[in-house]
Order: sequence, then C-alpha cells, then structure tokens
Amino acid sequence: MVSRKRLTPEESRLAALEAARGLLIETGPQSLTLKAVASRVGRTHANLLHHFGSAAGLQKALAAHLAQTVCATIADAVRASRAGLGSPREVVDLAFDAFDKEGAGALASWMILTGNEDALTPIVECIHELVDEIAPEEAETHDEVMRLHEETLALVLMAMGDALIGSALAKSLNLPATAARDRAQRMLETSVARVTQT
Repeated sequence: MVSRKRLTPEESRLAALEAARGLLIETGPQSLTLKAVASRVGRTHANLLHHFGSAAGLQKALAAHLAQTVCATIADAVRASRAGLGSPREVVDLAFDAFDKEGAGALASWMILTGNEDALTPIVECIHELVDEIAPEEAETHDEVMRLHEETLALVLMAMGDALIGSALAKSLNLPATAARDRAQRMLETSVARVTQT
C-alpha cells in the first residue's frame, strides 16, 4: 500500500490550483470541475470542496492565482523595460500570452457566461494594484495617472479580445496575426516616449 504525502492546507490548495491551471490550458474552462481537478492531484472531491466550496469557488481562486502570477510577471517586465533590460513588446507579449496561452481570457469568458462574474474581481483588483504600484514611478499628476489607467485598460481589453477573436478577426481584415500586439506595442512606446520627454 502506497501512502500519499501529507500536504499542508496551503500546499494542497496550491497543487489544486496548478492542476486546474493545467486543465484550463489543455482542455478549456468547461473542464474545471472539482472532480476533474481532484482526480488530477490524487485527492478526493471532498478535499477540494473543503478548500474551494464549489466549482465556482475554484474558478474564482484560479482567477486570483492567475492574476497574481501574471501581474507579478508584468511588473517585473515593466521594471526591466525601465532599466533598459526589456522592451514594451515584452510587456505586451506577457499580457497577451496571459489571456491567450495561459487561459485567462477563456476563463474570464466562461465565468461571465455561467453567471460567475464576481470571479473576475481578483483579476480586476490585481491589475488595478499593479497600475497603482507602477503609476507613482511614472506619473506625478492626476492627468498622468488617469492616462496610465486608460492605457492599462486598453492593453487588457486588447489582450482579452485578441485571445477570444483576434486571430479570426485579423485574418478577415487581411492583417497579420500579430496586428493587435503590434498596435499595443506602439501604444506603449508612445507612452514611454511621452514620459521620458517630461
């Protein structure tokens, strides 16, 4: 008889979130059930029910987990870009990949369609905190802070839209598949140039 390693509650929760993230990327948000995630981590349905309460609770926790990971990565990229070690394109690619390759766009859409809109709150709050953390370094006036908020909104909406219909829309308009990313890059480059001129 093989005994399973006893995990702390935090380790068990994190293992479940990573398993859910894997399922999200591999098979889409419709597969994010407590049973599927429990099976993947070798735990019981009751164990996951204890940690998340429901599939909707799991989705909300996964949204928060993805948001924190993505925001931390984007913040690092922004700091590297400011230090001359990265570029606006890297920031754009990280944001777009989060919604596309990492599944955040599909998860957000699924949650909206299934009436679990409050699960988007962690994503919105994390992005807001990221902007507020970055804003003091770039913006000194209220107008500059508001412009930064508007550009962040535009970047996130572009990334989410691109994840959902970007490829098909670009193709129908005879544009390259990277058209939305290219536009977002130009937006950030203009923003960086404006900040460095002041």
